[in-house]
Amino acid sequence: MQLKEIVQLKEEIENILNDNKAMEVKSINLKDKTSIADFMIIASGNSSRHIQALSEVLLEKLKKNGIVNCRLEGHNSNDWKLIDAVDIIIHIFHPEKRKFYDLERMWSELIPKERFTL
Repeated sequence: MQLKEIVQLKEEIENILNDNKAMEVKSINLKDKTSIADFMIIASGNSSRHIQALSEVLLEKLKKNGIVNCRLEGHNSNDWKLIDAVDIIIHIFHPEKRKFYDLERMWSELIPKERFTL
């Protein structure tokens, strides 16, 4: 996927999350930090049902957009889901778990090149 297409997909994912009442949707550019993905999107749901519904809506929309090899992690979790959409990783948390893991702080910090290449 070209960077322009990835950015468009990221914006579409953010819109889907916002349209479905996800809270505190935040994107982190991973381009110069890791090779696992270009972007990480983190959002919160207000209940386990909301988190489940957000993940299901996103999976359906991603597959309709031709991203058939996306995966869902956290099937049995009530407070966290991860969707691996190849170039974009989406975390959907219960607010308490999101605060506990604090991925925004961890991934927003600059990573020294020495650690990056390990």
